[in-house]
Amino acid sequence: MRSSAFLVSVLLAALPGAARADWKPVERVETYAVSGQTGFELYQSIGENGPKIGIGRAIAYTDFDLKWSRKYVPENGGCRLASARPHLIIIYRLPKVSGKLPAATRRLWEVFAAGVEKHERVHGEIITEMVRQIEAYSVGLTVADDPACKKIREVLTKRLGELSQEQRQRSREFDRVEMSEGGNVHQLVLALVNGG
Repeated sequence: MRSSAFLVSVLLAALPGAARADWKPVERVETYAVSGQTGFELYQSIGENGPKIGIGRAIAYTDFDLKWSRKYVPENGGCRLASARPHLIIIYRLPKVSGKLPAATRRLWEVFAAGVEKHERVHGEIITEMVRQIEAYSVGLTVADDPACKKIREVLTKRLGELSQEQRQRSREFDRVEMSEGGNVHQLVLALVNGG
């Protein structure tokens, strides 16, 4: 069994332009401090200390840092993107209570914080899916009459812009549903502020 798995990995490594999905994003959690003794006070503190997004503040936020290692190969007068390996860091910015909470408030906070983190991790999944789409499109991409490998970069940049817009739209739509009346995040906020 071991030798056949080794043979498959050797064959995959030998295939030019073979799509390789052996990477995983690095996930980093950054926190900001909130304080209070009641759910309402904690939510007020989120409003004062949460990450700035646009003109307001958010409860939490997911961002990412994406870099690529790419190998362009001039070939038959054109250019082929032989490999494209992403280096993706997903950054979650989440609230964290500073200080001790009364038992009842702590229980409310734990449910709220877990729900918010679960919400943000969906954004992380959407980002990761976008990067996998970019990888699938990129590896093996060929552009004719491009010996200097310049046109291929323009073609790639155009498609990356489209995929990035799709990711942003998916994230906005997910937030719209989750934060609308009756949505998951809306329910989490109400439970925290109203004491369950």
